[in-house]
Amino acid sequence: MPGDRRDGVVDVLIVARFVEETKQLHQESLWWATTVTPHMGELPAYRVKAPSNNPTCTLANGQPSASPGSVQQVRYGDSNGGLVVLSDTQTIEVLAHFARERIPERSVHAKAAGAFGEFEVLEDISDLTDAKFLTGVGKKTKLLTRISTVGGEKGSSDTVRDVRGWATKFYTEEGIQDFVFNDLPVFFIRDPIKFPSMNRSHKRHPQTNVPDNAMFWDFHKNNPEGIHALMHLFGPRGIPASLRNINGFSVHTYTLNKADGSYVYVKWHFKPDDGIKNMDPKTAVRLAGEDPDYHVKDLFNTIEKGDYPTWTVCVQVMRPEEVKTAPIDIFDCTYTWPYEKYPLRRIGRLTLNKNPSNYFQDIEQACFSPSNMVPGVGPSADPVLQARMFSYPDAHRYRVGPNYFQLPPNRPANTVYAPYVRDGPGTMNGNYGSDPDYVFSELRPVAQSNRVQMPTHELWTGHVTPFSTSLTDKDFEQARKLWEIICKEPHGKEQLLHNIIPTLQDIPDGLKKEVLNYFGRVDQSLKQCLEQGLAK
Repeated sequence: MPGDRRDGVVDVLIVARFVEETKQLHQESLWWATTVTPHMGELPAYRVKAPSNNPTCTLANGQPSASPGSVQQVRYGDSNGGLVVLSDTQTIEVLAHFARERIPERSVHAKAAGAFGEFEVLEDISDLTDAKFLTGVGKKTKLLTRISTVGGEKGSSDTVRDVRGWATKFYTEEGIQDFVFNDLPVFFIRDPIKFPSMNRSHKRHPQTNVPDNAMFWDFHKNNPEGIHALMHLFGPRGIPASLRNINGFSVHTYTLNKADGSYVYVKWHFKPDDGIKNMDPKTAVRLAGEDPDYHVKDLFNTIEKGDYPTWTVCVQVMRPEEVKTAPIDIFDCTYTWPYEKYPLRRIGRLTLNKNPSNYFQDIEQACFSPSNMVPGVGPSADPVLQARMFSYPDAHRYRVGPNYFQLPPNRPANTVYAPYVRDGPGTMNGNYGSDPDYVFSELRPVAQSNRVQMPTHELWTGHVTPFSTSLTDKDFEQARKLWEIICKEPHGKEQLLHNIIPTLQDIPDGLKKEVLNYFGRVDQSLKQCLEQGLAK
C-alpha cells in the first residue's frame, strides 16, 4: 500500500518514483539526491575520534552517535532543503524529549535557590527529645535546603517584596526530616481552606494576567487575621539583601518528644550568624530589571568561593502545663510567642557548603513536606500545619510522580522497606522483588518499631462540626506592637508607609477607604499617615 514502511525503512521504490517524477517536471533547473545522508548545513559530515579521557556521545539507549549535530535527510540538491526521515532515531529522540523535559512548575514557591550543607548539634537537648539527629553534641547531619519567593513564577525576579519560603531536608539515620519554614514569623491565614485563595490573591488577575492590587487588598481586608503578617511583609524585612541574611521561622507550633511519652511544644528559629540585612526598595526594583536572578547568583557564588553562610538553630519551648495560661493561642499561626516569656534556646548550627551539581536534579526535583518527620519530632494541633501535611506530598505526587522518594534529592539515607508502597511510574528501587505487597504476611514477616513516630498528646473529645475562626481586637495587638517597634527604628516608619501607599493608589475608592480603616484598627496614627501619604 502507498507509504508502507517495514522495520522502519522507507520504501525505496516510492522514493525513487518521487525523484523520477520531480526530475521530469524540473529537468532544466532541479536535481535530487537519492540517498539518505546526515546533513549539518554547510559543514561536511565528519567523525572525531574521542580521546580516551572524553565521554563518547551516545543516544539514550547507549548506542554510539557518529554525529550528534546531524539529521538524516533525503537531500534536495545543494540547497538547505531536504526531507527528514522517520528512521532518524537520534533527531526524534532529541525533539521528543525536549517537549517533556519540564515537570509542572510549583503553584507557589517556583523561583528558588538551593544548596547542600550540614547541621551540627551544639547543645545537649536530651531533656526535650530523643531524636537521634538532635542527640549528642558534635553530631552532624547532611542536609539540602531550598529558599524561594512565593508568588512569582520560575522565571520571575527574586528581589520582589514577598515572603521567602525556606525548606530544609535533613538526611537523618531515622529517615527524612523536613522543615518547611518561612522568613516571616507569622502567616496570613489560620483556616487552611483559605490557602489557595490567599495565594491566588497574591498572584495574577484571572482576566488581565497581571498582579492586581485591588485583588490583593480585597482578600486581606475580608480575611483580616493576616494583619500581623502584612505588617512584616511591608516592613523593612520584606526584601532581604541576600538569602544569606534572612531568618527562618517554623511559623507553626511543633512538638519535640521522647519515647517515654514526654513532650514539649516548640517554635523553631534559624538566626543568620551574619545578621539580618535588608534591601532598599529602589535597589530591589532596579535589580528586578537588571539582574532578576540576583539572590540565586549571590548564594551560589558565595558558596563557590568557600564563604559558607551559617545560621544558629534555636527553639522556643513551652511545657504542656503552660498552654492554658499562655498569652496567645499556640495553635494559631498568626501569632508569635513572646521572647521574654519563652526565650530562644540554642540547639545547633546550620551551614550551607556545597552547590548543586545539577539544578534540575538536585533542586527542581527536590520535594519537601511538613509531614516528613522522624521519631522525636512531631506536629501540633495547628490546622494549617495539618493541612500542609496533606497538601505538600499531594503536590509532589502530581508534579514529580508517586515515586518521588526514589529520586536522589529525596532518597532517605537509611534503609527503606515500604513494600505496601510500590509499583507506579519511575520505580527504580527493585520494587521489593517477590515480597508480599499486603500487610500481616506470614510468608515474609516484618519487624516493627516500638517507637511511636508522632505521638498524639492531646485528648480529643467532641463532635465533628464546621468551623472557621473569627476576628477579635486581640488579633491586632501584635501588629500594633510591631508598628511601635518600626516607628522607633531609623527611617522604619517612612519605609513602611512608602511600601504600602503605592499599592493603595490604584484601587477603587470604596475599597481604599475600607483598607485604611483596616490599618486604623492597628493604630489610628498609622491610618492617618497613610491618608496623608495618599493625599500628596
